[in-house]
Amino acid sequence: MKTGAGIVIGLSVALAAGGGYWLGQRPVAGHPEPSVAVATTSVEGMKKERKLLYYRNPMGLPDTSPMPKKDPMGMDYVPVYEGEADEPPAANSIKISTEKVQKLGVRTEAAELRALDKQVRAAGRIEIDERRSFAISPKFEGYVERLHVNVTGQPVAKGQPLFEVYSPELVSAQREYTIAAQGVDALKDAGSEARSGMQQLAESSLLRLRNWDISEEQIRALAKSGASKRTLTFRSPVSGVVTEKKALQGMRFMPGDTLYQVADLSSVWVVADVFEQDIAQVRTGAVAKVRINAYPDKVFEGRVTYVYPTLNAETRTVPVRVELANPGQLLKPAMFAQVEVPVGGKGQVVTVPASAVIDSGTRQIVLIARGEGRFEPREVKLGARSDTHLEVLSGVKAGEEVVVAANFLIDAESNLKAAVGGFGHSGHGAAPKSEKDGDKAALAPKTAGHRAEGSVDEVDAKAGTVSLSHGPVASLKWPAMTMEFKVANPSLLQTLKPGAKVDVEFVERQPGEWVITSAVPASKAATPVPAANPHAGH
Repeated sequence: MKTGAGIVIGLSVALAAGGGYWLGQRPVAGHPEPSVAVATTSVEGMKKERKLLYYRNPMGLPDTSPMPKKDPMGMDYVPVYEGEADEPPAANSIKISTEKVQKLGVRTEAAELRALDKQVRAAGRIEIDERRSFAISPKFEGYVERLHVNVTGQPVAKGQPLFEVYSPELVSAQREYTIAAQGVDALKDAGSEARSGMQQLAESSLLRLRNWDISEEQIRALAKSGASKRTLTFRSPVSGVVTEKKALQGMRFMPGDTLYQVADLSSVWVVADVFEQDIAQVRTGAVAKVRINAYPDKVFEGRVTYVYPTLNAETRTVPVRVELANPGQLLKPAMFAQVEVPVGGKGQVVTVPASAVIDSGTRQIVLIARGEGRFEPREVKLGARSDTHLEVLSGVKAGEEVVVAANFLIDAESNLKAAVGGFGHSGHGAAPKSEKDGDKAALAPKTAGHRAEGSVDEVDAKAGTVSLSHGPVASLKWPAMTMEFKVANPSLLQTLKPGAKVDVEFVERQPGEWVITSAVPASKAATPVPAANPHAGH
């Protein structure tokens, strides 16, 4: 009995304790259960996931897919979740996945203010100073009797004998002068008229000898001795080097024949060929540095003394003359030279690295980094250039990040040319659309590029071209015609089938090259939107 009573008492105590705990945990009327609500919210938040809308083209082209796939470049399409599609990108922006940006090795630098210090470089050659070159040409007929300098390249001093000549005319002129001089002495006591006539004869004979470049020393010796010499010696007019020797012993020469040419090489010219684009920056008086391959450890300095007024049409260069001192005659005529002329800048200007500019020949473009794999192609106007940087007159502001490495790879990866072709239009770079959204967009007027409706005649998938018979294009004032287009993306060929009626949008990538950037079936584009039934529901 005692044992049964103990069991009953124990059960009563347990039931009382459980009931009290249950009553203590019951919520008061009008008050929520906070702990349970927090747990429920946490579970619901974990269960709630972002809604996947579609997969878009990683190049930013208007091509979407409901399923994951790869583009022709092997890049995965990027998933777009609910809420992300409502964020419109910048016009003409290019989107590349972050992984692809890292693989391409994209590097950016900020455009900054700096003073451009430029060196105009040009190839040149050493030439003889034309003002220091002399030709020895007798003014009478004669024969070379003897050569004192018999080799080309031989250095000579001023006044050094070069050669001796014999001339019957020279001997006759000497005898005429000797006779006239003796007649003057003989008639000094005669009448003034006879003496004056003889004096004029003597002076005319002396003038004739001087006109033949007979030296004063030889004339004085002739007047003193009174005997004419059979030969006449020609001497060097300057210290220098014999650069040309045509005289041969015993040869006959005629008046004006150049027998010797002597050049003073103590100073030489460097004639540099400066490119047409740099010639406006070269000024006379500028200090130039000249380097010669024969002396790589030496730098010669001279001054720009003349900019020639003519342009070489074949090389598009203008000759520029630099004068150099030539001590020791290290500089030889016809040597090649590298010339550097420093060009001063115009103060602080906005600059970008030279590698940041993509030059198509008709326009210059830089890629502005917008972050998260977005790049904006922007046309710029360039000014002065230095070795590493370019002045930007318009298009980029100081502080903006520009792509300086792998920009050409971005060009290739993103079909930049097609995007650039639509500058000023909102169609390129707009948010990607699903197929349903694309059909609706075809109904609204577009401002990107040009639109046309027509039928596909032929498709060359390998070349990426389509032959399209289209109707009139009002934006270009084109009549109906058949012409060939290229496609911006091979995926567009899925719509552009032979015989298909399509509504296309296209741009001019470069003169004469028209590229289709979007295409939808014409039946979809032309389907009218049914008007709302005002009697619906009645």
